[in-house]
Amino acid sequence: MRIGSTTDGAPLDLDPADLTTHGVIVGMTGSGKTGLAIVLLEEVLAAGIPALILDPKGDMGNLAGDDVTIYTPGSEAGVPLNLIGSLAPPPLSWDSEAEALRDEIESIVTSLLGLVGITADPLASREFVLLANLIEHAWRAGRAYDLATLIGEIGSPPLRKLGVFDVDVFFPPKDRMALAMRLNGLAASPSFAAWSAGAPLDVGALLNGPRASIVYLAHLSEEERQFAVTLVLSKLVTWMRGQPGSTDLRALVYMDEVFGFAPPTATPPAKAPILTILKQARAYGVGMVLATQNPVDLDYKAMANAGTWMVGRLQTENDKARVLEGLRSAAGGADIGALDAAIGGLAKRQFMLVSARANQPVVFGTRDTHSTLSGPLTREQIAAVTPDVPIPAPVAAPGPGVNGTPVAPPVADGVPVGWAGSGRLRAYLRAQVSVRYDDPGVDELSRFEAAYGPLDEGFDVAREVALSTPVGETAPVGAEYVLPSVPIGDRAFFRDAEQAIERHVVAERPLPLQRNAKLKLLSRPGETAEAFAARCDLAAQEAADAETAKLRDRLETRQNRFERALETARRRVEDLTYEERTQQAEQLAAGAGALLGALMGGRRRTRSIAGALGRSSRTAAKRRVAEAKVADATDDLLEVEREIETAVLEIDAKWRAIGDAIEPAAIRAEASDVAVERLSLVWAP
Repeated sequence: MRIGSTTDGAPLDLDPADLTTHGVIVGMTGSGKTGLAIVLLEEVLAAGIPALILDPKGDMGNLAGDDVTIYTPGSEAGVPLNLIGSLAPPPLSWDSEAEALRDEIESIVTSLLGLVGITADPLASREFVLLANLIEHAWRAGRAYDLATLIGEIGSPPLRKLGVFDVDVFFPPKDRMALAMRLNGLAASPSFAAWSAGAPLDVGALLNGPRASIVYLAHLSEEERQFAVTLVLSKLVTWMRGQPGSTDLRALVYMDEVFGFAPPTATPPAKAPILTILKQARAYGVGMVLATQNPVDLDYKAMANAGTWMVGRLQTENDKARVLEGLRSAAGGADIGALDAAIGGLAKRQFMLVSARANQPVVFGTRDTHSTLSGPLTREQIAAVTPDVPIPAPVAAPGPGVNGTPVAPPVADGVPVGWAGSGRLRAYLRAQVSVRYDDPGVDELSRFEAAYGPLDEGFDVAREVALSTPVGETAPVGAEYVLPSVPIGDRAFFRDAEQAIERHVVAERPLPLQRNAKLKLLSRPGETAEAFAARCDLAAQEAADAETAKLRDRLETRQNRFERALETARRRVEDLTYEERTQQAEQLAAGAGALLGALMGGRRRTRSIAGALGRSSRTAAKRRVAEAKVADATDDLLEVEREIETAVLEIDAKWRAIGDAIEPAAIRAEASDVAVERLSLVWAP
């Protein structure tokens, strides 16, 4: 971006990426500061980068180009800008962006209170705490919100506590009404109507494409400028945090005169979003350039985030000293004394460029602007150069209906009446009901409140609604009442409604419990599903243990019999094995004797061998029979053990299934056990 030439005539170019670290332009009146700003903005737009320009003095309307739009909040001279519509919730998640949302709420509340002359401390001011909580409550609910709704909720807040105190203790109703009247006086002012007219404050639309969006502020009071700048920059911060990160310059924010918006000692409403942008915007590719002719009014500790400084002629040595203080961080190791001398020698339209990305400071003269510098534009001049731009109409608040009345319709004698909110109110029935659920194993008394309506659509006991605000006994000021379509002045209507509610409770509002029919268990009122399931599981386990014990008693008799048979068979095998071995030894001895006798010629020995062989063979046969009995007894014992194991598993599975067999149980009340203890009429939005 060519912004001028050095003292030796060489062209001086500035990389757009240098502005992601932000910039400051300082110069006295007549130094050429406005011309340099116009040159810088012309180059930014030529590079295809959108610019959002805050113009407190009115000089920036001279910027030439087809894609330049001058917005005039609070006026219809240019394109009106609807700042009050910016009370609608931004498209951010409270789960991940709570800090950004609360920062925007803080800016809105601080600037709004500043408009009515209240300097609000976010930690100590009752006014700030109340308004911030009301806006957060609405945003968390995703409700459309505007100033009129905010003022209405001050008198009847949709929340009952602020911190640990009841809202009426923390901020009494009388004091809240005084605040509401103060803000209402602002909203009712004819001159303030223009603040809610025109294009909605949509930063994404203002920075859509290579265009300049100038927010003209010269026609506003100091408080109104703070209000406008705070809202615009707060919306910018919220929009910025929704963008992906970038190292390139995505958009430039320029403020032509920062005097009064970021002073070193005070904390005006706009200072917080300015500092947030200087600290965080670089990561999103958003740069900010601040210009001033009052260097002593800059908070240089905060401005240490600025990486590019363009310093022109200064009026006093004190001004120069303050600028040099701010330059220390941007100049790096530069010689401050040399900078002092260089600044003192600057001519008109000459500036010293000090950048954190440059090796040395450079003195340069600005190039000629493409735009005509004719001085600050008046509203009449702005109107003359502003083309007819189609402006989206703001969403109109619902007006009085044909069935509305400023006077509450009369209600039947003896029927209590309450109010829950303000504005356009509709009638609802509010019932306080007691129900006794009486059943074997159950004796539960329950009380609840329910609201039915709105009654301008008739009375239907099945159309139960929730009233969002507490019910009080004092009618709000300025309310409009929608006429019901039912005879609320007739006591018979309320008697019929009581009976209908009682019948509906009997039919449609049973006591929800759980039942395990096989275990004959019923959950207790208030018992959780997990606790009842655990109770059923314990009962099923106890039943399974009892059945398993009976099974073991029955099968252990067989098991003991088979164990005794096995033991007997084993002893028989051992005895026969011993006998067989003894006979085999005798057989061997007889054989040896027979062999010797045969040699001696005897035949009796031969007959004794044959007898021994016969006895041994019979014993072996008996042993085999005994071994077979051992095998049979072992099989019988294993079979009964398997039978026990299988039966135990089946019992366990059966009772587990029984323990899990839980089903809903609805205990219905008898008609005589239901009573509407109090039936009242409530007016609510």
